[in-house]
Amino acid sequence: MKKLFLTGLIGLFIVSCSKKEDPSVVSSHSDVSKPAASNLTGQQIIETLDCTGCHATNERMIGPSYQEIAGKYSEKDVELLASKIIEGGSGVWGNVPMSPHPQVSKEDAKKMVEYILSQKK
Repeated sequence: MKKLFLTGLIGLFIVSCSKKEDPSVVSSHSDVSKPAASNLTGQQIIETLDCTGCHATNERMIGPSYQEIAGKYSEKDVELLASKIIEGGSGVWGNVPMSPHPQVSKEDAKKMVEYILSQKK
């Protein structure tokens, strides 16, 4: 039983840590402190990152669904949520922390949040 649990935990870690690289989202190595904003939509940015390993639109996975997030937050929380995407966070939705995404620009993080908030039921 312990082997099965450990195997599942390792598999979950691998899936949640995998991400698709997109040069329009990832900052250049020459200016790591100021990642460039992309021309992608919030949904497209989410699809290029590892978000879907923990989040889905309408069902709770490791993290809350986008609909749950949209139900808890509003447009006035865009800055806060964008910072959580970039810096990571914990404690709001349970014990599993959200990993930081420092490669995402503030502008792209805001686009992501606006997309998530648009999923409100």
